[in-house]
Amino acid sequence: MSNSNFAHVVGSGPRHVIALNGWFGHAQGWGPFVQSLDTKSFTYAFMDQRGYGKRKGSGGPYTFAQIASDALALADELGWKTFALMGHSMGGGAIQMVLADAPDRVQALVGITPVPASGVPFDEAGWGFFSSAAKDVGARREILNITTGGRLTGTWLDAMAQSSLVHTDIEAFDAYLTAWAKTPFAERIQGKALPVLVVAGEHDPALGAETCKATWLQHYPNARLEVMSNAGHYPMDETPVALATVVEAFLREAMPG
Repeated sequence: MSNSNFAHVVGSGPRHVIALNGWFGHAQGWGPFVQSLDTKSFTYAFMDQRGYGKRKGSGGPYTFAQIASDALALADELGWKTFALMGHSMGGGAIQMVLADAPDRVQALVGITPVPASGVPFDEAGWGFFSSAAKDVGARREILNITTGGRLTGTWLDAMAQSSLVHTDIEAFDAYLTAWAKTPFAERIQGKALPVLVVAGEHDPALGAETCKATWLQHYPNARLEVMSNAGHYPMDETPVALATVVEAFLREAMPG
């Protein structure tokens, strides 16, 4: 089956954007953010990674290299020679692998609470806890709670944890932890001069503003940082209208229509 069968395409505008979700997400799991996108100026292709969403049961490999290959194949099938990339968390790491593999095709990057190309350090206890989340929905819920600053309703935490369980294969979820935490490739993207927007959440304890300044803003000379007030690691759910406004203002500037 073609890659376009695993994409949720929204809009019909001339500016083209491929969107890659995070560890807990899937192509149709971007929350109310999608409702505020300008579908006349942009076309967004939200892609399911292998083992996620419509691609459950696909088998691997569950790597950034494979995600990048699938994203480029999707662009080819859609007839997009050039495009911007938007990625949340794990997807923020994966979009950089697409850039590394096809720098001439990528017009701009939008990283939303994004994983850096240098990987994410863990101590032994933290690695054990995050590794347990593949099979433990309670651990998934607690990760969601921690990464949003312990301030959101349990109703939302429960729904997000259950959604991630339903829409991901356990083996894929488990393997993608290694992909986003332990796949450093910063030397392949260092210094690339394309426009880059990095969105950090005010209440994100792990991939917040300071982490973004120490990684993304060091890697890309034309990167700028936007800190979303009243958001943790999931601004697509926490502050969706504000996020859409910031992202599309940047993309209009980076991709003149």
